[in-house]
Amino acid sequence: MSDFLWYPLSDLPFVFLVLMIAFTVHEFAHAYFAYKFGDRTAYDAGRVTLNPRVHLDVLGTILLLVAGFGWAKPVPVNRGRFKHPRLMGIVVSAVGPLSNLLIAVLGIIAVYILNETGFLNSASHGVQQAVGHFSYYLITINILLFLFNLIPVPPLDGYRIIQDLVPLKVRYHMDQRAHWGIFVFLLIVFIPSLRRETLDPLFSLWSDIFLFTVNKCELVFDSVNWPALWTDFFLK
Repeated sequence: MSDFLWYPLSDLPFVFLVLMIAFTVHEFAHAYFAYKFGDRTAYDAGRVTLNPRVHLDVLGTILLLVAGFGWAKPVPVNRGRFKHPRLMGIVVSAVGPLSNLLIAVLGIIAVYILNETGFLNSASHGVQQAVGHFSYYLITINILLFLFNLIPVPPLDGYRIIQDLVPLKVRYHMDQRAHWGIFVFLLIVFIPSLRRETLDPLFSLWSDIFLFTVNKCELVFDSVNWPALWTDFFLK
């Protein structure tokens, strides 16, 4: 069965927990800001909540486990109800990916705090391994979701941001061709040569974001031995 999964079978509990957090916070951020900006659509649909069951999409979660990408249930947003539709539309679209980046940064800081308390050194091997696996998936998946959702292809958030930035005439033409976006998206994901030229270079940026955050944290905290904490992943 593990041959059909993107992640090791033994790590599925960690991955499920991380996906629950990542998808829930991402969609909650969209819904919350839309509500605060005057659009009750998501609020009336019960989406301004941190209840994972409201946000998770079964197919999107399964695909992430199998193919390495996926999605949650999109939050309904009526930009026409915003006081400043384009500006507030950009914010509502951007807060989703930014929430994933925030989770990753908080995850890195949490590891440094655990290290400062001496927990990482005093804990049993099993606990250290669990912390290593959970922190690895929490940080990497959320950084990758941040990068992935900024791709300017419908239905991703990056496309919505571009829509609100371009002139209305250009947006009209984008809307006319938006239905092709899902096909472009699937081609990029499932054709290895296209994926190597598009998604792989983008996803490789995760390490730059990680190292940048680590360098900033080590101005305040003692160094964390990340290769030791993430030994199982460095050896693969």
